[in-house]
Amino acid sequence: MASKRNEIRMSPSEIEEYLKGRHTMYVATLMGGSFPHLVAMWYGFYQNGSLGFWTFSKSQKAVNLSKDNRLTCLVESGDDYMGLKGVEMSCWAKIFGDDEKLLEIGSSIYERYFGNLDENGLAQVNIMKNKRIAVELEVIKTVSWDHSKLGGRY
Repeated sequence: MASKRNEIRMSPSEIEEYLKGRHTMYVATLMGGSFPHLVAMWYGFYQNGSLGFWTFSKSQKAVNLSKDNRLTCLVESGDDYMGLKGVEMSCWAKIFGDDEKLLEIGSSIYERYFGNLDENGLAQVNIMKNKRIAVELEVIKTVSWDHSKLGGRY
C-alpha cells in the first residue's frame, strides 16, 4: 500500500494558520545523558513572526537549553484518528533575558490565551516576566499532518 504521507502534509500557509490557533505546544529538551524532558507550554509569536515561549529561568527546560539549545516542539489536535492535525518542529532555541524580549513574548502569550492586552494585562505581564527567560524558536525542520485531508479513507 502506498504511503499517505504526501496526502496529509500541510502546506506552509496551512501550517502558519494552524499554529495561529489557540493550542498547547509540547516542548522536549535534552537532559544531558538522560531522558528527554517534555512539558506543555503556551506559546506566542515575536513581531518577526517566529514562535516562542517564556519560562522561569531556573526551570528544568531552561537549565537544559542553557547546556544544549536543541529542542523539539509539537502542536497537535484531534479527538480521533481522522481528526488528527499537527506540526512537529526541530528547533534551535535563542534565549533572551532582556525586558524587551520578555515583554514581547509575554504580551503575545497573554493576548492569545487571555484576550485583549489592556493596562491591567500589561501590568500582569510586567509582574510575570520577573525571573523568566524568553525563548525564540529557530525552526530547522518541520513535519506536519492533517488526517482530515484523507476524506474519511485510509
